[in-house]
Amino acid sequence: MFRGFRPLSRGSTYTGALFAYCGALASLPLLPFAVLPTMLWPSAPVGVQGALALLVWSVLIGVIGLARTTRRVLIACARRMLGVPLPDPVDDRRRAGSPAAVAAGSPAPGADRWRTPVWLLAHVALGWAGAQLSILLFLAALLLPGGWAGAEAGVSVRGWSLRPESGWQSWVAALVCLLSAVALCPAVTYALRWLAPRLLGPSSAERLALAAVRERELAERNRLARELHDSIGHTLTAATIQAAVAGEVLSADPVAARAALRGIEESARAALEDLDYVLGVLREEQGGTAPARNLADLPELLDRLRHAGTVVEPELSGDFARVRGTLSRAAYRILQEGLTNALRHGAGGPVRVTVAAGPEVLELSVVNRRGTGPKPGTGASFPTSGHGLPGLAERVRLLNGTFEAGPDRPDGPDGPEHWRLAVRLPVRSAA
Repeated sequence: MFRGFRPLSRGSTYTGALFAYCGALASLPLLPFAVLPTMLWPSAPVGVQGALALLVWSVLIGVIGLARTTRRVLIACARRMLGVPLPDPVDDRRRAGSPAAVAAGSPAPGADRWRTPVWLLAHVALGWAGAQLSILLFLAALLLPGGWAGAEAGVSVRGWSLRPESGWQSWVAALVCLLSAVALCPAVTYALRWLAPRLLGPSSAERLALAAVRERELAERNRLARELHDSIGHTLTAATIQAAVAGEVLSADPVAARAALRGIEESARAALEDLDYVLGVLREEQGGTAPARNLADLPELLDRLRHAGTVVEPELSGDFARVRGTLSRAAYRILQEGLTNALRHGAGGPVRVTVAAGPEVLELSVVNRRGTGPKPGTGASFPTSGHGLPGLAERVRLLNGTFEAGPDRPDGPDGPEHWRLAVRLPVRSAA
């Protein structure tokens, strides 16, 4: 029953009305400039002069609304005073360069800037109408009771008059005027809240630009997550095994122990470079250039595995000069993840790494004997996040390649089970 009166008990209702009235007050300094043309045409009828002044006043208000700063200020004020969730406007240059906006055939930059002047005019008009009606209704509520202004009390506006009989009728009329004045606040606030998303909210072009920006940010974060997973995951796995090997041979073979410790140092230094870059990007700082490890760094990666006590059997063929840029970096990360899985889940046998660079296809393969328990020589197993293989599959898909991973028995059905990772990447489309 009282649901319709709930807006009257909310503070946001009155802040919204105050916002409208402030818009009317803010337009007052433009009135002297709007009256100037009427002074140049003193012989014109009063009605024409009034219409001319109103027209000039509206044009001046609309011109102010064309400024980018005005739109930003209005959006901030609407969020604060009306409680409407409005995103910040997208810069025209940022929107014009959005691939999504170009593909969708969105309007040219600035083509929808008319919405801000329309909002400003509606804001001022609602402010003036609400303020004048509220003042008239409040005055009527004060003047109508006969005991305040005599038996002939009444209200007359432009030929229209209200003169209730004295007594209880005048008090009822005053109460109705007072309630009407109060009810104007939620009405004005509702009107502004309805208009704000349509005139101050993002346009279709801005929504496309915002979606493109979010898509780029998400893609960049996913790329950084893959880089961090591949680099840090490999480093920690290799460092754990190298530390275990160094502890076992420290007394019997100090040279091998020093080599293992040196491998830990090199792995940690490379991982710190990757980590510094990723954290710099996530903090929106000047992250510098990204670590650009590629197939040229593969020998160093294999050496670190050898320091961990792993037997590596590389089979490298083809012209690696054909593999450049993104393809070379992706190939390095794919091999790094495959070798990390071999360290974590292998049975301690040799790891065969195959890289064949053909004129059109780059073939990568990592094969190792599959283990079911702790890594031999370490006494510990390695937890996994479950993101390694899905991340590799996504990376390969983006490069238009093929991805295979699973058990294999290269020595026949009675031979030991191996784990095989095989990737084929087109050279021309990704180079």
